[in-house]
Amino acid sequence: MAYVDTKPTGGRHFLQIPGPTNVPDRVLRAMDNPTMDHRGPEFGRFGKALLEKVRAVFRTEGHVVIYPASGTGAWEAALANTLSPGDRVLMSETGWFATLWREMAERLSLRPEFLKGDWRRGADPAQIEARLREDMKSPGEQAIKAVCVVHNETSTGATSRIDEVRKAIDAAGHPALLLVDTISSLGSIDYRHDEWGVDVTVAGSQKGLMLPPGLSFNAVSAKALKASEDAKLPRSFWDWRSMLAANETGYFPYTPATNLLYGLDAAVDMLAEAGLDNVFARHDRHAEATRRAVRAWGLEIQCEEPRHYSSSLTAVRVPEGHSADALRATILERHNMSLGNGLGPLKDRVFRIGHLGDFGDLQLVGTLGGVEMGLRAAGVPHKPGGVQAAMEYLSGNA
Repeated sequence: MAYVDTKPTGGRHFLQIPGPTNVPDRVLRAMDNPTMDHRGPEFGRFGKALLEKVRAVFRTEGHVVIYPASGTGAWEAALANTLSPGDRVLMSETGWFATLWREMAERLSLRPEFLKGDWRRGADPAQIEARLREDMKSPGEQAIKAVCVVHNETSTGATSRIDEVRKAIDAAGHPALLLVDTISSLGSIDYRHDEWGVDVTVAGSQKGLMLPPGLSFNAVSAKALKASEDAKLPRSFWDWRSMLAANETGYFPYTPATNLLYGLDAAVDMLAEAGLDNVFARHDRHAEATRRAVRAWGLEIQCEEPRHYSSSLTAVRVPEGHSADALRATILERHNMSLGNGLGPLKDRVFRIGHLGDFGDLQLVGTLGGVEMGLRAAGVPHKPGGVQAAMEYLSGNA
């Protein structure tokens, strides 16, 4: 069976979308083990140890709930466990995934307020603070119950400063919960659930955690657990209460994704052995090398604010009159490499280079080489020398 339907070519397919990412052999081998009895004593010991060690990736001492679901499921879990129908939530329009989270909130009978953005930078803490101060002036109980922010907007390559969002909430003196989507940043970009006062961190397995899709996470603060006691949105599958009760002894209230948990165990070990700070530094280097290549080509980076540059991916705008999708198709056909497409209003306007997860210098040089050859083959106006600019940076910053 052909799992990747491309024409026969030498070498492996380059999967350079911003997730799912390449799964390292060590993780693949861990998943390639017999499925154990998820009600037996061996699983209980395994599950208890895994639930404890995964906390380090979130930098939390609190509970981390693991679902057999995509990141979208973890979005819903974060909302359903903390809020009630009609609750107002404040959200920042940073891109496509922030937009989808807002749409989910509407479907769940919440009332999202969407702070306008231009899809070229992260969330604006001053904008958030101003709206929260306004809410504090309203008579009676505050209307806004939660602030929802996408840490790393995968559609644009812009990273919000969650520490600054936390300071904005505190400066306003507002009691709102802080819910953060780290699906394309966890394990790739510095993130601190406890230190930054996040109440629910949403994450997925298929990006910085180097696993296939299929697991998602909620890291939960004590404040969020308290809010869940009064939350009235319907929840069954996503209910933290049944999860945490079973997790006490290492088990789950329903059938877990056992072999993906084996892979998660190996991936967390890999991150710990490398050291999270070293992993973040590697991602920073690869992101900067990629941006230098883009500038050398004479192309434009979608994110306009350098403080918000993503270390997981770089979204690149193609010149007016040219098609990003045609470029991606050319690169796939000629060089067997997949790049991320533009989403929403950025469809056919940008292509996205993923440089996250299990990824090294030579893989990056090969990726950028494929892009540069593709630009030429597709007739997209550019200057040569992007790969050279990246190599010069990497060789001097090893």
